[in-house]
Amino acid sequence: MFYINPIIKVMKKLLSNLKGDAFGGITSGIVALPLALAFGVSSGLGPTAGLYGAIFISFFAALFGGTNTQISGPTAPMTAVSMVVIAGIIATNDGDVTKALPAILTIFILAGLFQIGLGIIGLGKYIRYIPYPVVSGFMTAIGLIILLTQILPSIGYYPKEDTQFVEQFKPKIEEVALNRYLQETKDKKEGNTLILKDYRKTVTYGENLTERDRLKEAKTLASKEASGVLGTLKVLPRALQQIDWLELLLALGTIFIIYGFKRITTKIPSTLVALIVMSGIPFAFNLDYRTIQEIPGGIPQIKWEIFTSFSFNNITPYIFTALTLALLGAIDSLLTSVVADNMTKTKHKPNRELIGQGIGNSIAALFGGIPGAGATIRTVVNINAGGKTKLSGMIAGIMLLIIMLGLGPIASKIPAAVLAGILITVGIGVMDYKGLKAIPFLPRDIKIGPIKLSSEVLIMIVVLLLSTFWNLVYAVGIGLIIASLMFMKKIGDLTAERSDIKTLKKEAWDDEIG
Repeated sequence: MFYINPIIKVMKKLLSNLKGDAFGGITSGIVALPLALAFGVSSGLGPTAGLYGAIFISFFAALFGGTNTQISGPTAPMTAVSMVVIAGIIATNDGDVTKALPAILTIFILAGLFQIGLGIIGLGKYIRYIPYPVVSGFMTAIGLIILLTQILPSIGYYPKEDTQFVEQFKPKIEEVALNRYLQETKDKKEGNTLILKDYRKTVTYGENLTERDRLKEAKTLASKEASGVLGTLKVLPRALQQIDWLELLLALGTIFIIYGFKRITTKIPSTLVALIVMSGIPFAFNLDYRTIQEIPGGIPQIKWEIFTSFSFNNITPYIFTALTLALLGAIDSLLTSVVADNMTKTKHKPNRELIGQGIGNSIAALFGGIPGAGATIRTVVNINAGGKTKLSGMIAGIMLLIIMLGLGPIASKIPAAVLAGILITVGIGVMDYKGLKAIPFLPRDIKIGPIKLSSEVLIMIVVLLLSTFWNLVYAVGIGLIIASLMFMKKIGDLTAERSDIKTLKKEAWDDEIG
């Protein structure tokens, strides 16, 4: 009886608003569908990974989290960082996603475990003290990255399929393949010398590559060269000469409906309307368009190769990245929790929320899902639709699972350009326009040579540029260091201004030396 009473109380609380939670969960689940597919494709692991992330994170983060009305799943910031991890590990595994998957998912599980650790040691309440300029610069960079990297798929250009572009990399194939072979056989070295048998293999390795292997290597190099913001800008002139007008029209139509339908009504998600309409048109008229990857049917299966193929050496370079994912997910989730609190007049439990998010991300990764966090738009939709308890987030996850099991083959017919159009609107929406508009009005409190600058603007721009054109992870770290140094300088200057230095009286000095 001692154990049954608390369970009964929890059940009564969960079922106290069954109708509102059911409607909120179903509505937010439907809203999450196109975004989950789009984030999955953008990450590089495919739409199924996005769906699995949305299903498991939504359910388990709601069940174990500390915000009753929060709807979680893949988000733009988490996907952008995940994309970097995925691309890097795939590149070191001959461009083979299957071969790279265990290491990728291990990093995601590690990020979830870090989040659980952050919650257990009670750091949740301190996340809010991360400087706003760092967050603002990072969020705007995320928007730019998503926006720019979706230009190529929105015009139907894929570097691996550009024969002339791929041919440029064939002269480099033997060198790259040889370096990879040497890396794979380094454990056979004795001191700094390869054994004779391996030396002979090494000399002839590049020459013995088949034409199929050469083409595969060239395509991998081409994809790597065109990845990210800088890669997109490099190949953009070529891409603009090879526009697939049908793909472009599908992307533009999607963007038009997403922004236009909101003017008619906001009760029906415009993203879902755009997905259905712009997927239905080319399918109905039997047009030749590029679809997303096939979404498999059946119950999701645990990726046991995470454990059977585990290698600590494969994940060591990405441990800091996993921690960054954990912190980013924490910030993203807790900001959404604050929004939920303001709308529902409640108070979330930050440390418990981090534990819930960590459990959700870890379980999602076990099944091959990409990581996520609390999603503001989906949470707002849930609250407005009547969601009040954790049951709403759990129902949203179940709803997505039902859609995947029942409509997987149909969803596989969705045009890739439509998801690119959806992601472009996400990129535009995630930018911090409030922070950008405030730039001219922020106080110029530092001086570099003859120029006066605002320290907050400087931090924002540094994080924005480094995140967009270099490395998301390092950009945040550098931003935090600069912000800390600026804060220390301000405190030092303030202390110096308010300090009142007086000369000791002669008697006091005599006492000291007497």
